[in-house]
Amino acid sequence: MQQYLDLVDETLSTGTYKPNRTGVDTVATFNGGYTIDLSEGFPLLTTKKLDGYRWNSLIHEVLWYLSGEEHVRNLREHTKIWDAWADEEGRLDTAYGRFWRRYPVPEGGLEGETWPDESQRWVTVEEDAEGKQVRTFDQIQYVLDTLAENPHSRRMVVNAWHPANAAVSTLPPCHYTFVVNVQGGKLNLHLTQRSGDVALGVPFNIAAYALLAKAIAQRTAFEVGEFGHTIVDAHVYCGTGDRGAWYGDNLDRLQDRLAGVEEKADYRGVRAWLEDEAPAEAAGEENYDHVPGLLEQLSREPRERPRIEIADKPLDELTYDDVELVDYDSAEGLSFAVAE
Repeated sequence: MQQYLDLVDETLSTGTYKPNRTGVDTVATFNGGYTIDLSEGFPLLTTKKLDGYRWNSLIHEVLWYLSGEEHVRNLREHTKIWDAWADEEGRLDTAYGRFWRRYPVPEGGLEGETWPDESQRWVTVEEDAEGKQVRTFDQIQYVLDTLAENPHSRRMVVNAWHPANAAVSTLPPCHYTFVVNVQGGKLNLHLTQRSGDVALGVPFNIAAYALLAKAIAQRTAFEVGEFGHTIVDAHVYCGTGDRGAWYGDNLDRLQDRLAGVEEKADYRGVRAWLEDEAPAEAAGEENYDHVPGLLEQLSREPRERPRIEIADKPLDELTYDDVELVDYDSAEGLSFAVAE
């Protein structure tokens, strides 16, 4: 998918060297974005392999979001990615699905504010760990009902960001809000992301929210339209220690070479130059530099997009077996380590 490859090239070609909390340095750029026409096929990348266990993990993760759960015990047999941020019991102090399906409604609020009471149809009363009753708001059901009753609404916003929670949580949501918008009888979805790991996270984000758009459209009798994506801090991890620091001193040289690329095969020449010039990654810290792998990916031609088939069931009843990836043909896989 060329839109993704353009994001990769833009990040590497215009980004700045930026250390961060993980200890793995990055090349980062501000306000990356693109739009994908979902009617042209499902946007699972074909310039690297994303089926098999990767696809399995993605489906289980999306279903986990939709469940509203805050623990990872049902995910652990399918993907381990959330374990690093969960407590000993497997609970996350922040979770996308928890806020999608159970956004906390404050009691009382400040003077002049208006909040729904427990009789409102999207509000549920549940008990917290201490047995106290609390109210939560189901944002996903709100969107589904609004699509049925007022599809031209511009208020179909789902938010996973709570400022007070984000200030203290282990990992505040990266892809923190999305908006559903109907234009010309087609359902579009726009995702805003505060932080995006271009090599590993963004391909999953594209596929996950395209799947969500397809599922919502199918259940509300709309054709699927476009997926828009804005990434505030789009970054490529570039290694630890001497390897990461090399980019701080030599990023301009890399970007000069990228500016001279005229055809896809030229990216392999840039990769060969980088591997010859940069210090080797330290033992045990291989593949934290994502730049070589992304240069290889840039050299590949996108293949025809696959499609997905989703069973005709209510959103809350979907299971892993209800989603099928069809006609997926990709290039071989690439290895990128996860910066935690």
